Amino acid sequence: MPLKALSIGKLRRLQQISTADGFVTICAIDHRGSLLNMVGQGSNGAADYQTMVQLKIELCQSLAPCSSAILLDPVYGAAQTIASGVLPGRVGLLLSMEASGYEAKDVGRITQLLEGWNVAKIRKMGGSAAKLLLYYRPDLTEVAPVQLQTARKVADDCQRNEVPFLLETVTYAVKGEDPDSAGFASRKSELVIQTAGQVSGLAVDVFKAEFPADMRFEKDQGKLLETCRKLDQASLKPWVLLSAGVGYETYAKQMELACRAGASGYAAGRAIWQEGMAITDARERVKYLKTVAADRLKRLNEIVAKYGTPWYRKLKLSPQQLTKVPEDWHKRY
Repeated sequence: MPLKALSIGKLRRLQQISTADGFVTICAIDHRGSLLNMVGQGSNGAADYQTMVQLKIELCQSLAPCSSAILLDPVYGAAQTIASGVLPGRVGLLLSMEASGYEAKDVGRITQLLEGWNVAKIRKMGGSAAKLLLYYRPDLTEVAPVQLQTARKVADDCQRNEVPFLLETVTYAVKGEDPDSAGFASRKSELVIQTAGQVSGLAVDVFKAEFPADMRFEKDQGKLLETCRKLDQASLKPWVLLSAGVGYETYAKQMELACRAGASGYAAGRAIWQEGMAITDARERVKYLKTVAADRLKRLNEIVAKYGTPWYRKLKLSPQQLTKVPEDWHKRY
């Protein structure tokens, strides 16, 4: 993110999604397909619209107070949590750009943008940032350029609207690969690091990265930390760690390693709240979210504050160097 590209609008919105100390602590509740799968069994295989909205409201009301920002989807969560008054004004609002799922091709996965949705609408509704999930394999030469073009399209849209762009990448196994094997775990580390080098060169403001190792196979803390440092070196932009649905205790360990290596925070979803979705009684579910899940976020916040790198420091800048304001800026703006 070159300094000249950090407009006053982007700077203000980056401030909205981060803490006063420059850490990014995002609770992700933009799930659609995965959340439907979690709760669908109780309603003939598919949760209805109002059920999904109610779950988003419960999640936001319980967890937003512990977060610098909330990541929501435009379908079930964003406008609904604002209208119901459960999203605090001091908490930043990120909105997802992609449609749920992906288009499966023989050569890989293609991310689709959500129909009828764009960055201008995020700005119009008072949102703070846009997030795009990109299924990405740098070694798939037919699909990778298509995916990068989608990312560039959103990045350009964000530039025009002065809305920060968070790009999330997810590595996946292709035909012939076993995602639960030691061989794929080793290969995945290389892919995650290569991906960081490729996509962070785009007009991305924050890179939402996977943990670059599989802790089921690699236990050595020194090696894990070194792998995270390689990810930090590869990423040209501030980066935060996604949770990818792992268990909370595993994620907390990943977070400490990532922050010690240079991460600026987290964007965590299911690792924080997924067990709560199995609770059918609404009162008990909310109680769980406000206690167990909220405490998980508070613990992550402590890890980030102790070990993390403020997002602007990754750019080798101080808070006073983030943008220049000439005397007559309001005339040119």
